[in-house]
Amino acid sequence: MDNTRTGIYTDRMTTIQVRTNEKTKKAAQRVLANLGLDLSSAINIYLVQIVQKNGIPFQILTENGMTPTEEAELLKDIAWTKKHGKRYASARALHEAILKE
Repeated sequence: MDNTRTGIYTDRMTTIQVRTNEKTKKAAQRVLANLGLDLSSAINIYLVQIVQKNGIPFQILTENGMTPTEEAELLKDIAWTKKHGKRYASARALHEAILKE
């Protein structure tokens, strides 16, 4: 019998071992259970999306809510400002400098 015509899934399956924080795993399992999914199914969906999108299927953000490129640029600007920027003794001095410009 030809399994491809009957719709039976015939691809070979493999195992992936992933190390993650136990707290993260349990929290993810609770969310997925509310969606009617188990962890294995969710990971399979994620892997299929990686293949379809040819990359990570969502924007990766830092803990500050920026892309890594945006955050690197901001950190670069901060470093430049610390090295070359003007300093004022008080908010009043800053305000007066702004008004003179």
